[in-house]
Amino acid sequence: MYRALTWWVMTRGADSSDVAAVAALATEPIVEVSTDPHDQWVLLNGQDVSRQIRTREVSAEVSAVSRVPQVRARLIAEQRAIIGGARPGIVAEGRDIGTVVAPAAQLKVFLTAASRARAVRRAPEVGATVDATESDQARRDRLDAAQSAMAGDAVLIDSTDLTLPEVIDAIARLARERAQLACAGGKSS
Repeated sequence: MYRALTWWVMTRGADSSDVAAVAALATEPIVEVSTDPHDQWVLLNGQDVSRQIRTREVSAEVSAVSRVPQVRARLIAEQRAIIGGARPGIVAEGRDIGTVVAPAAQLKVFLTAASRARAVRRAPEVGATVDATESDQARRDRLDAAQSAMAGDAVLIDSTDLTLPEVIDAIARLARERAQLACAGGKSS
């Protein structure tokens, strides 16, 4: 969602460091996101921008846009509405989902990986070299540090040496365990 608004700001020719301009532009578009893991998309005013928002250019600007208080307020409210309306539940990802957006979530996972492993996975998405991707990630990690804290009740999973199916299995196992605890009347976080 932050990437979609960043793309919107960029296509309008605004400077992402101009807080007033970003705040004004951020109120304009309708941002919709798929909640179907088998059919993922992001729409901006009805236009599919799923590919456009995954570029290096958007990655370079998204931190500035996401720090604008009006942007954060709008998207946090929209994310909370999506999460609150999802039945029977939803898997949501983002730097501050477990600490800000959904602090009462039944299960929070803090997924991490070594910088190089992250870059190897992301480079094909953004169409850049692994080295350039790693450098870009390091910059974004520094800029987004305030929104990237691990929730105190989150489970840490280091995915450096795990495949995607292994990560999914680990998280699914945790979700099943939490559900069993909840059904048995146990306390879960």
